Amino acid sequence: MDLKLQGKTALVSGSTAGIGLAIAQALAQEGASVIINGRTEQRVAEAIAKIKSSNSQAQVTGVVADGASKAGIEQMLQQVPDVDILINNLGIYEPKAFFEITDEDWLHIFETNVLSGVRLSRYYLQKMLERNWGRIIFIENLG
Repeated sequence: MDLKLQGKTALVSGSTAGIGLAIAQALAQEGASVIINGRTEQRVAEAIAKIKSSNSQAQVTGVVADGASKAGIEQMLQQVPDVDILINNLGIYEPKAFFEITDEDWLHIFETNVLSGVRLSRYYLQKMLERNWGRIIFIENLG
């Protein structure tokens, strides 16, 4: 399939494993330049290696930043100032009984699962509108 992504740059948040990594692999296969995101250099490097092992022509780089905080998002934006495609995949889930989830837990979940995508989208959408082209997709991680 040709999704016409050659020459497009895609950032996939939370993409060192699982659905995020699979999305990054698919985008690379379609010819997009993909930016992997994770919290550690090791996980980012492993994800890049995995994609390149199945697609030696893949254009894939990484950004180490923790999107669960405003400071982490700001760090990511400094390293990746522009993208054509944003996949908001970052999300956390902890199996816990409802009555055991503290206010601090709820705030951390909200900041990670919701505000990370809002912050990235708010920044990149303006540039996409100026170019009259761009895509933003939110992936819902339900554990």
